[in-house]
Amino acid sequence: MGFFKDFKSFLLKGDIVNLATAVIVAGAFGKIVSSFTNDILMPPIGMLLGNVNFSELRYVLQEAIIDASGEVTKEAVTINYGNFIQFIIDFIIIGFFIFILLKAYEKTKKKEKPAPAAPAGPTQEELLAEIRDLLKEKK
Repeated sequence: MGFFKDFKSFLLKGDIVNLATAVIVAGAFGKIVSSFTNDILMPPIGMLLGNVNFSELRYVLQEAIIDASGEVTKEAVTINYGNFIQFIIDFIIIGFFIFILLKAYEKTKKKEKPAPAAPAGPTQEELLAEIRDLLKEKK
């Protein structure tokens, strides 16, 4: 039972719960950014570039093999550089939003005033002098 108890305490630690929450939120945020890029940003860019659909941009290394009945027997081998461009744009957008969030977070931290420093106690020399004086009084 010790193993399961340890495992349960490990899973319920604040750090693990925070990490799991961050992963879930990041996954959802990634989907939002991908949708923004694919559905909102790329169509006008593709239109400006002559009705280019980035997801269809590819370099064919080997054509598909089609038999006499018109059925594909072997898929084409392609380098899908359009998807790569799409992911680079996603990465830049995510990086930009994270940068904005961190800048806003830093501003809130700067506005918080640091806690007042604890009053300074006697220095080591002052304590030693006090001990010396007490020892002298006992004699």
